[in-house]
Amino acid sequence: MYEENYPRKRYKLTLDFINKNISKDDVILDLGVDNPLSKLLKLKGYNISNTNGEDLDTDFTSVEKNNADVICAFQILEHLVSPYNILTKIKAKKLIASIPLRLWFAKAYRNNKDPRDCHYHEFEDWQFDWLLEKAGWEIKARKKWTNPTNKIGFRPILRLFTPRYYIVYAEKK
Repeated sequence: MYEENYPRKRYKLTLDFINKNISKDDVILDLGVDNPLSKLLKLKGYNISNTNGEDLDTDFTSVEKNNADVICAFQILEHLVSPYNILTKIKAKKLIASIPLRLWFAKAYRNNKDPRDCHYHEFEDWQFDWLLEKAGWEIKARKKWTNPTNKIGFRPILRLFTPRYYIVYAEKK
């Protein structure tokens, strides 16, 4: 089921988390363009659509004028200059968001060829919790996991036991 190019562990744990917190009857809007994870969720029977690639730092139309029950933000909030703004504009009552955690032994992700594909933020879990709380969300469930690599070296060893990903389920206060 998980294609070779999918990040298997991340997708499996994300799907497990969604299955525990969201109903397949819920209408879901995924922030970001159609992607392998949203396609996988469709295959699993979820009613999910995506935004159209608009600048979510300045254009909130997709979350303000959508009747979704759930907003998903999978690995996208770290790409926004100010994720607080869109988090406060969401009309849906439920949110599932995942982010890469800040690693003390690695710099934030940067793509020199595409400035839109950079991480402006790599949060610590408490910082992300605080951002959500300040934006009007109450966290109901959370999970962290590691992202080991098949490389040799000091950093790959640290990745064996240092959490890299964080996902939360939150409801509007």
